[in-house]
Amino acid sequence: MRYFLELSYNGKGYHGWQSQPNAISVQEVIEKSLSTLLNKPIAIVGAGRTDAGVHAKQMFAHFETDIAFEVEDLIYKLNSFLPKDIAVLDIFKVMPDAHARFDAISRAYLYRISLSKDVFNYDASYYLKQSLDVFKMKEASKILLEYKDFQCFSKSQTDVNTYNCDIVYADWHLIENELQFHIKADRFLRNMVRAIVGTLINIGLGKLDVEDLHSIIKSKNRSEAGFSVPAHGLYLIEVLYPNTIKITE
Repeated sequence: MRYFLELSYNGKGYHGWQSQPNAISVQEVIEKSLSTLLNKPIAIVGAGRTDAGVHAKQMFAHFETDIAFEVEDLIYKLNSFLPKDIAVLDIFKVMPDAHARFDAISRAYLYRISLSKDVFNYDASYYLKQSLDVFKMKEASKILLEYKDFQCFSKSQTDVNTYNCDIVYADWHLIENELQFHIKADRFLRNMVRAIVGTLINIGLGKLDVEDLHSIIKSKNRSEAGFSVPAHGLYLIEVLYPNTIKITE
C-alpha cells in the first residue's frame, strides 16, 4: 500500500528537506523513525525540497509498506519518536501511483517580516529596521502574475527543464507589526520565493522602481534581481492535491 504523510516542521535545526551525506535533514529523520517503528527500511518522497532553515506548516510525503498498522497508533508513536521540531499531522491511504511531488496541484508560501524588534520572534521572521513603501510592494506583486518564466529568481546552476511557473496569487498583508508576503503557484524554483521577496523589498526601500520588475524578469538573469532574504522567515504553508488520489474507506 502507498500512504501519504502530512507533517509540519521547524526548519531551524535542519539542512533542508532532502537527505544528504554530511548534514541532517528532515527527510532522513522521518525515514529513520518510520523504519524503526515498522521494523523495515522505509523511504519517503516529499512534495518538494525546502532549503536549509526553511519551515513547513504543511508538507506531504509518500511511502510504501506491506506492513499492516493502525493509523492513529502509528501517528502517536511517530510523534513520540520524532524530535520536538517535527510533527506528523495525518497518514492516509492513496492510489498506488499517487506521487507527493508530481501530483501536487499547487503550493503556497508565506514570508514573514517583523517591523519592530521582537525578542520572542527573532528566529521565526526577518527583522527589517528600514521603513517600507508597502503600496509599491503590493503593486509590484501584481506584475508577477503577468509572467511565466522566472529564471531571474532561480538559484544558479539549477538542473530544471523549465523555469516556467504559474503564479496565481501574490500579495502583501500588514498584520500588526508584521508584514507578510503570500504567494501561490503550481511550482517554484530553488530560492525563488526568497529572491522575489528580496527584490520586492528593494522596491519598498526605493532602490528600484515598480516598473523595473518587468525588465528584471525579462532579463532572465539572477544578478539583475534582488538579494535573497534569510531562510528563517519562509514557510511552506499549503500543498494541494486532487481528491482522486485518496482512497476512502
